[in-house]
Amino acid sequence: WLSNSHIAITRIMFEKTLSDLVSGIRSSRRNTALYISQNIAEIKTELQSPDFFVKSNALQKLTFLQMMGYTMSWAAFSAVEVMSSPRFAHKRIGYLAACQGLDPDNSPVVLLTTNLLKKELRGATVGGSGEGMYNAGLAINCLSNIVTEDLGRELLPDLLHLLNHPNPYIRKKVLLCLYKVFLKYPQGLRLSFDRIKACLDDSHPSVVSCAVNVITELSDVNPKNYLPLAPAFFKLLTSSANNWMLIKVVKLLGSLVPEEPRLARKLLEPLSNIVKATHAKSLLYEAVYATTLCLQYVKKSDGSQPANIPQVVELCASTLRNFVQDSDQNLKYLGLVGFGSLLKSQPKVLMSHSEHRGLILKCLSDEDVTIRTRALGLLKFMATERNLVELINQLLGHVEAASGQYRCDLVATMIGMCSSNKYELIVDFSWYVDVLVTLSGVRGIEGQGEVIAKQWMDVAWRVLPVRPYAVRRSLEILVCR
Repeated sequence: WLSNSHIAITRIMFEKTLSDLVSGIRSSRRNTALYISQNIAEIKTELQSPDFFVKSNALQKLTFLQMMGYTMSWAAFSAVEVMSSPRFAHKRIGYLAACQGLDPDNSPVVLLTTNLLKKELRGATVGGSGEGMYNAGLAINCLSNIVTEDLGRELLPDLLHLLNHPNPYIRKKVLLCLYKVFLKYPQGLRLSFDRIKACLDDSHPSVVSCAVNVITELSDVNPKNYLPLAPAFFKLLTSSANNWMLIKVVKLLGSLVPEEPRLARKLLEPLSNIVKATHAKSLLYEAVYATTLCLQYVKKSDGSQPANIPQVVELCASTLRNFVQDSDQNLKYLGLVGFGSLLKSQPKVLMSHSEHRGLILKCLSDEDVTIRTRALGLLKFMATERNLVELINQLLGHVEAASGQYRCDLVATMIGMCSSNKYELIVDFSWYVDVLVTLSGVRGIEGQGEVIAKQWMDVAWRVLPVRPYAVRRSLEILVCR
């Protein structure tokens, strides 16, 4: 006599498997929609079978079709049924189908999973291992995808209990799941904050990394709430060798600096050490950017600054210059963003380094409009009384080749540079009138015409010697146009 499992396997042999479905879709290119419709009809019949082997096979095929854009919301109850199967292979299919097919906001079936998920979580009891632990792992992953406020409230105690599990596999999954729970059930964060904070001292580095990730993501909303964690994160900054975790640590500490300016002076040295030592571009950029943020808050109440500020500024400038010089467009863009942050505290950096000015001007000719726009925003920090005419003439050349919003940005930047601080950089106002005449003839700068007209009248009103020249140029424009 055949056992039940042999009977089930024999029955499946007469059903299409996922491989058969994929092969059929590939071979029926002319009538793909018809072929899929026929298979969905077969799947609906198979899902009514009491046999978990047949039901899970059908659900696996339907999950694949869902990834092609077909709905599977009508099979939500079948997914929950397969989730309750005693076999791990079936559970895995059911939980995957639930992750993709259950809509937590609109499907009432989600509520039916509460007791099942609670049972799976409690199956991985403290001190337990084996199949129960991996079943709990499936439940935790599913919960993070279908969590609602009610599910979060019901299952939060079980999740927090699993933070004491001896296996880091469970602890790190629970930590990551808690982030999704807090998004739906914010009150849960207050109830579990101390437990998450304790995970920063976990014995396993992967659990610490997950705790750092969760806290960093949560801190984006209100960094001030996480100031008490600054000592723990500073300890990780100076002791961890995990680059990916350090990226998150640096980012969080940088967001805390505006909330606690005294932290800026303490961070300068460890951040500078990271910039000097690391070869990882991602960590290098985060460390440099965080340093530029710290430089904005290093002044003491008496106006003095730490003695190492010039060295730190030079380190940041040289590192960002290497980013801008890189052939990778993403790194070049990040370098320009970093310079923008550095210039907020050190506005004369570009003036004191001619090679930096050349790089920024070169970026104005880049094919990527986002890079050109970022470089354009830095020009106001480069302008001086001596080089203003040269910069404006270069920008006029770019206006002719530009189009769309970038052309308008160019015009706005030129006017902003010339009119800053009541025209303090302009020596020859007749030259500026000629620039305004040239800009008035540029097409495609809608929205800037009124600005140009106001500049013209303001210069003619303020600067008496240039008034006759401005009137004469105005008459020339009226006659010619």
